[in-house]
Amino acid sequence: MRDLREFSNPPLALAPPVGGLADVVFEHAQEDPQHIALGRKDERGEWRDVTSAEFRDEVLALAKGLLSQGVRFGDRVAIMSRTRYEWTLFDFALWTVGAQVVPVYPTSSAEQCFWMLHDAEVTAAVVEHEDHAMTIATVIDRLPALRRLWQLDSGCVQELYEAGAGLDDDVVHRHREAVTPDSVATIIYTSGTTGRPKGCVISHGNFMFEADTVIERWEPVFHSRRGDEAATLLFLPLAHVFGRMVEVAAIRGRVRFGHQPQLHAAALLPDLAAFKPTFFLAVPYIFEKVFNAARRKAEREGKAGPFEKAVGVAVQYAEAVEAKAWGTGPGPSAGLRVQHQLFDKLVYSKVRAAMGGRVRHAMSGGSAMDRTLGLFFAGAGVQIYEGYGLTESTAAATANPPGRTRYGTVGQAIPGMTVHLADDGEIWLRGGNVFQGYLNNPKATDETLHDGWLATGDLGSLDEDGYLTITGRKKEILVTSGGKSVSPGLLEERVRDHPLVNQCIVVGNDRPFVAALVTLDQEAVEHWLQMRAKPQLAPADLVRDADLEAEVRRAVVAANTLVSQAESIRTFRILAQPFTEEHGLLTPSLKLKRKAIENAYADEVEALYRT
Repeated sequence: MRDLREFSNPPLALAPPVGGLADVVFEHAQEDPQHIALGRKDERGEWRDVTSAEFRDEVLALAKGLLSQGVRFGDRVAIMSRTRYEWTLFDFALWTVGAQVVPVYPTSSAEQCFWMLHDAEVTAAVVEHEDHAMTIATVIDRLPALRRLWQLDSGCVQELYEAGAGLDDDVVHRHREAVTPDSVATIIYTSGTTGRPKGCVISHGNFMFEADTVIERWEPVFHSRRGDEAATLLFLPLAHVFGRMVEVAAIRGRVRFGHQPQLHAAALLPDLAAFKPTFFLAVPYIFEKVFNAARRKAEREGKAGPFEKAVGVAVQYAEAVEAKAWGTGPGPSAGLRVQHQLFDKLVYSKVRAAMGGRVRHAMSGGSAMDRTLGLFFAGAGVQIYEGYGLTESTAAATANPPGRTRYGTVGQAIPGMTVHLADDGEIWLRGGNVFQGYLNNPKATDETLHDGWLATGDLGSLDEDGYLTITGRKKEILVTSGGKSVSPGLLEERVRDHPLVNQCIVVGNDRPFVAALVTLDQEAVEHWLQMRAKPQLAPADLVRDADLEAEVRRAVVAANTLVSQAESIRTFRILAQPFTEEHGLLTPSLKLKRKAIENAYADEVEALYRT
């Protein structure tokens, strides 16, 4: 069968969105005031429940405080914080009064803050702590519209509660009732991989369409077993559209959810164990970390061989289940089922335990996930539904549906969406979650929106069943001096599959051949040295270690099997330090800033091409 150029998924029979995002807070409290809406940590670090009625009361009290301090319908208010309970509280309080939220990454520089707050004409800002306040203070003289600055760690929530205590509830509700689906909910700035960040104007209706579609179609995956309470721990940044969609969908879908501001294992794993989510949403990086940690633990315990065997069985088992679902195979054989059952007790149950013990489903987005990794987790009892979207599509535009996963793809258009491939392979999207345009930037809006179609800048292919595979990004295509076009993403992802590799960037634009710069995963390298009884080396010495170079070379050779000889990586260099956001080489969502990296490592790139 031939590939498709367009695929439409019929919309679900959902009621048309009305009102605004904050309405459900009040509706849920009215319908079931004792329902557990959220979990939050108390002063002792223990999780406690927050009922629908308690959350409603807090949102209402904060909305009164905001009105009393001069926030008005249509005002733009920035939030600069890690993922925490108060962010969600401010989101829904601001939406209650019809204000527009401008999220700012907590790692943003002063100049990045200035650009977003200036471009959005922000009138007030909420920051997490003193460092954030000082960051904004350095540019505040250039922000004449900014009139208020509140600090979470200085008790601003309680201050606002007290400031609005004398205000009548009806004043808040009059504001809330003026919000419509077309009202602007948020201005989310793009990560700026290809230039200055652009403010995506996203409406209440965009979020409602997105969240309600995901809830209706994927609701079965929210549970670990039929009939249990759905719960998720949010550790994605709320400054990112993916994290924000999870927040909105959890509140609208009555999913108990908590916030975790730290992504490192020492903080995340204990909270997963205590909160016990039934599912979670993450980026592939998180699943890679879980897998690599399990592998290193097995190696330390002298069980590397059995672990690799367990990985192979999990992958084979998931492939057999996939084949049966698509009518191309009988399912797992009796022998494979016995092996799978054995390894479930020895290996897979421990992987699930590391994620809290109750997780049976997860959703992944933000970047492509390796097919084998997805198969492993499915075989280990955690089905991952990979999807694709961008800020301009209010998160997911495509996703693998329950029961019909095709590993290595980002699934079909979500219900109510259409995916179209332009003549050059660019992915175009159309549906109720497509944003309104870029703030103060009609030129960029006209280049991106075409009669309701969103031109994504990403390249892809659609198989005969409408499943989308991402093949690259238009602006990232390299053209060698010999005229060969190369999409670097596929090569980079395969090199990164090696446990010792942290990051990889492929270069070769206007050069005679393709080459790569590679950074190392420090934890994995320390483990690798330990297992081989090698001394711990300084980074400058480590990158010259012959055994380590041979390991990375194996990763490069594996990547080259995916492409023609003209597209293959001819040579590479291992770098002593990783690419970081602090040095301006990664976006806050951990995407490579290609031009910045090539400029920062210009000497190393030149050295790759010296004869």
